[in-house]
Amino acid sequence: MNELASKTGDWKARTRKSTRRLAYWTLAWTLSMAVAAFGPIFLWSDNNLITALAIFINLAMGIGMITANKRHLDGLDELQKKVALEAMALALGVGIVFGLGYSLIEVTHLLPLKAQISHLVILVSLTYLVGTILGNRRYK
Repeated sequence: MNELASKTGDWKARTRKSTRRLAYWTLAWTLSMAVAAFGPIFLWSDNNLITALAIFINLAMGIGMITANKRHLDGLDELQKKVALEAMALALGVGIVFGLGYSLIEVTHLLPLKAQISHLVILVSLTYLVGTILGNRRYK
């Protein structure tokens, strides 16, 4: 029995560590995105070399975040993977359907708006969050 408890404790500790690592990479990517987007406006007055470097760093941080996410998913148990997969499928579907509809509204000038990618990113992120919460509740 102690061996099972030890394995469970080790797995929980690894999952917490993996979750923290993913959170750090996500935070680093988000901050590097903000620097790349707002740096040319507020910090270095349109210096193309610094802007290119900031974008390169952002891409590197994004690759790190993707890798951390993959490692995190690899460490989950089958039920957690199922919840994550269902939440990702929901987020992808919502992102494509509403993103394309949003784009069509702009292209057809149905409403006077300018479609922004940030709106789509927020929608997909919130959809994934809600999908994860609902999935965890459903399978408890």
